[in-house]
Parts: sequence; C-alpha cells; structure tokens
Amino acid sequence: MRNLYVVRHTESLHHVQGLYGGWYDTSLTEKGRVQATKVATGLYNHINISNIPIYSSDLKRCSEMAYIFARVFNSPVILDKNLREMSGGDNDGKTQEWQKQNIIPPIDGNRLDHRVFNNAESRREVGTRVYDFLNQIAGKSDNNVIIITHRFVMTFLIMAWLRVPIENMDYCEFKSNPGSVTLLNEDDYLRNRNVVYVNRLDFLTK
Repeated sequence: MRNLYVVRHTESLHHVQGLYGGWYDTSLTEKGRVQATKVATGLYNHINISNIPIYSSDLKRCSEMAYIFARVFNSPVILDKNLREMSGGDNDGKTQEWQKQNIIPPIDGNRLDHRVFNNAESRREVGTRVYDFLNQIAGKSDNNVIIITHRFVMTFLIMAWLRVPIENMDYCEFKSNPGSVTLLNEDDYLRNRNVVYVNRLDFLTK
C-alpha cells in the first residue's frame, strides 16, 4: 500500500490581508504556525510513522509548514517548484476588487489554455508540472509520503494521481480548507489508485 497525504497549508498572511495568493510569497501567520503544529501532531498520532519524506512547494507558506512537519515526523524536507500554487500572473498579491475588475472570463471554450489574468498560468501548464512531480516520485520506494501544497494545485494532484489526461483537466475542482488533509493511495495487488478522503479537517482539533 502506498499513501500520499496531501496537506493544504494553514493560514497565511495573504489570507488575512485579503490578497490573492498564487506566487505572491507570504509567510504563515502566528495562527497558521499553531495550526500547522496541530495538523502535524494530529497526523503523526494517526499514522504513527516517522521519517516520512515531506515534499513541499517552495513558497514560504508551504515551506514553513513543511519544516514544522519535519520536526514532528523527524523527516527530511524536499522543496519542489512543481508544487507551487497556480500563478495568477498580474493578479498575484492583488485585492479582490482588483481581481473583479481585471478577470478575463473564458470565451472560446478552451479552458485548458485560458489565462484568467494577464501572465497567469493555464490549467494545462499546472497539470503538466503536477504530472512531472508525480512521475518524479513514482520510482521511489517510499510507502508513505507527505505533500504540502496549495488549494488549487491539490485538485490537479488528485486528477493526476488518478491518471486523468491533461486534456480532461479543464473543469474539475476539489474544494479544500486551510490545514486540510487529503489521502490518496495505491493498493499492492492490482495497483488501483484511490481517493480515500478529501478535505479532512479533524487533525486541526486533535
């Protein structure tokens, strides 16, 4: 059995500032650091396995959380740009009011290559880098892996884990909350891939 524990980062400064995240690189708040410790401790008590590789987006809000997890799990941290949030281009770090005034709705039906804001990433680009990440770890022998990433990228991780072709990644979105845990696994017998749960929040309160 192979398990991928996908964790969305906890409260970040851009959350309380009311700004769009994307590649806007803000740290966790003090509340976010407390939340990260709770999630790490709750997840550790749940699976009770140390020295699990922790893969994380290299943006501060994820990498800071990853090193909190590393102390709890006694684990190495591997930072990977492929796990970054979808870039909002010109919208990164902007207010919701700016976003409403500058959003570019899709008009030609091609959602895969559409850029919601000038210089933003497309769904195809995010799907491609997420597949690159999963292919990178596919040959490793780790039975348990922790992945710390962002809201939108989590959707693409789920789809890529299930081998959904990038051409079919144009509509799907899985909702998640800060500090939530999603479990993906692969069985040893038929190597079927499963989504065991999505957006589990009780680790925040354990």
